[in-house]
Amino acid sequence: MVSGIELGKEIRRLDREAQIIYATTEPQFALQAYAASPINYLIKPIGKQQLFDTLTFAISKTDLSEEQTVTIKTTDGLRVLKLSDILCCEYRSHAVIFTLTNGEEVISRTIRESFAEYSMPVLKDARFLQCHTSYLINIRRVERFAKDSFTLHGGKVVPIAAKQYPAVRDTYMDYLMAKEGQQ
Repeated sequence: MVSGIELGKEIRRLDREAQIIYATTEPQFALQAYAASPINYLIKPIGKQQLFDTLTFAISKTDLSEEQTVTIKTTDGLRVLKLSDILCCEYRSHAVIFTLTNGEEVISRTIRESFAEYSMPVLKDARFLQCHTSYLINIRRVERFAKDSFTLHGGKVVPIAAKQYPAVRDTYMDYLMAKEGQQ
């Protein structure tokens, strides 16, 4: 059986940023535990305020703004893309073309599932909107909105399917209203 101290050391070896907190009835192991660089060593019974202070400190040390990513299988191997770097995604010839904000295009390998299934991880992010059966856009990168298309940063024009226009318009307007409210 592995002790908490051994486990903490192994976690620290694998992840320098992990937030480790020990909670125990054994104060005599505190010095040994610090080999794992925990943020605290709490002795039971733990007071509510002490626990909350420790958890607040742990949360403050984690980078909650860490960029969300998506991993793409390309012909060259795997490519990890930051969602904020994606301008749009286009389904063409059984592959997905990710156009990035720097103008680069990353092309997936041939996909076996539908574009809707493939793009589900990207669409979970509120920044993305499917405006056409073959296109997703990053709504934060829109420069112009028209009845039949979006013009994105850098001039790329992406069509809006006529059937989807009311839903697309409503989603985009909700985004703009929320953005206005934050300023």
